[in-house]
Amino acid sequence: MSKAWWGLMLALSCIGSGTAAVPQAPQIEVVDRDVALFWQAYDRVKAVPDRAQQIQLLQTTYLDRGSPGLATFALAKQYDAATYVDAIRAYPGYWDSVRPRTALARPALDKVQRHLRRFASLYPALKPAGIYFEVGALRSAGTTQGDKVLIGVEMATGDESVDLSQMPERLQRFFRAYFASRPLENLNLLVIHETVHTQQRGERGSLLAQAVYEGVADFVAEQVTGRLPDLPYVHYGPAHDAAIRAAFRKDMAGNDYSGWLYNNTDNAFGTRDLGYYVGYAICQAYYQRSADKIQALAGMIELDYADAAAVQRLVDASGYFAPEE
Repeated sequence: MSKAWWGLMLALSCIGSGTAAVPQAPQIEVVDRDVALFWQAYDRVKAVPDRAQQIQLLQTTYLDRGSPGLATFALAKQYDAATYVDAIRAYPGYWDSVRPRTALARPALDKVQRHLRRFASLYPALKPAGIYFEVGALRSAGTTQGDKVLIGVEMATGDESVDLSQMPERLQRFFRAYFASRPLENLNLLVIHETVHTQQRGERGSLLAQAVYEGVADFVAEQVTGRLPDLPYVHYGPAHDAAIRAAFRKDMAGNDYSGWLYNNTDNAFGTRDLGYYVGYAICQAYYQRSADKIQALAGMIELDYADAAAVQRLVDASGYFAPEE
């Protein structure tokens, strides 16, 4: 999921050999070689005490040798060698405890390959993209930049066994809540959600457009994988739809996302990211009303978000806000 939500993976050297071709969907490649590369660099960094030397080692043995996905991830999240080294030095318990869990990304990667075949069958116009499993520095479990899906496995494979004790309480609260959402179980779903974003276009100029953008990714990912993520907004939204709809309607023309997207629970409902729910509900209603399901799915994916009128036409066609009109 973009911005990350969830803006969301034996020894690491066993995780994979590099680039895995995707049968029947050759325009999408899955790359995981940077994960093993990181742990090789990590061992060298841990072997020396001097911070300056550690930074140089991290740069030359990881960042300089990584894939295009790693370079893009570093740029997107403002990672440099010092960022990594400082995180390693500050939270050694985290890194040592999450290391074996990152090997568990391999089964998720295999599921992703199957899902990509399904995606291509539902949407034959699927454009080329790359899916990169990376080790970041604790700033993102998953994001998208252009045609690249970027997954931070040092977060996306964690669970309650990961040692958070050296973190400040604020970070501990965040990671406890995040790991409670079972990110590894949702990893394949997160990857497909982010892959949908690589197919979308146009800058979003309103809360409504941004919610639909995220809702399309959730809805299409559900069609591909058969499920939605196990996140609070998925459960809370349908049970409180009328109140959410009324509150969202008041804010949707603006561009303040703070109460609806990429936020904490400090809102009227005490549940974060309800904009995802609204966007999904709009897409679900639009799809159910459409006679041609394949065309409806393509229309959602290909929507130009820079065209506010086009976004509004899709929302109007869904009938989602009709009961209040």
